[in-house]
Amino acid sequence: MAMNEADESGIVLKTFRFEEEHEDGLRSLTVSVPEVLDPDYGMYVWPCAVVLAQYVWMQKEKIQGKNVLELGAGVSLPGAVAAKCGANVVLSDSDKLPHCLENCRRTCKSNQMHTVPVVGIAWGQVAPDLLLLPSVDVILGSDVFYEPEDFESVLVTVSFLLRRNAQAQFWTTYQERSADWSIEALLHKWNLTCTEVPLDGFHADKEHLAGSTLPGSHTIQMLIIQLKEKE
Repeated sequence: MAMNEADESGIVLKTFRFEEEHEDGLRSLTVSVPEVLDPDYGMYVWPCAVVLAQYVWMQKEKIQGKNVLELGAGVSLPGAVAAKCGANVVLSDSDKLPHCLENCRRTCKSNQMHTVPVVGIAWGQVAPDLLLLPSVDVILGSDVFYEPEDFESVLVTVSFLLRRNAQAQFWTTYQERSADWSIEALLHKWNLTCTEVPLDGFHADKEHLAGSTLPGSHTIQMLIIQLKEKE
């Protein structure tokens, strides 16, 4: 089970352990992230974050040395896993949510990720911090498709980044909350395509994941979004 340690400020340090059987033995990675008691959704470890972090862990050889940006990072579990797997990571959340940016910094401190930058990026806006980002190979986003009114803003930012980095991919997990919510039309509008990744393909279809009490479930989808190839 995930280990929890609360301090006097009401912050719980939650520890996740990712494991993989390998020919030379069991490989594992431990990441600790701060979670605020009585949280808003930007400072809580939702199941989507655990599932995406598991995918990052299973792609550790692929992302080693790559430039990775996490959008809407909040507790930053996927980004922290990427950094500890050897990626060059930038964590971001809304510049209008300084408490979420501070939580990203807490995660960096908890995992001795002292050189990982934390930047404020507002979805749908081409602001200086977005323009100043280095090249990116992989964009991460867990549960960024949470509020329907934000769907297009998220994809505007993703589209902008992918156009600047044509070979990059957006790895994202989302939880199905309504059959009426869809990003299909928006993907077409912004010239994007997506591929669904089955959870059992990266061992995320379990009742417990990374020692977490927030397991992956069939209501969580994993997508890889890219620019459409030119005809």
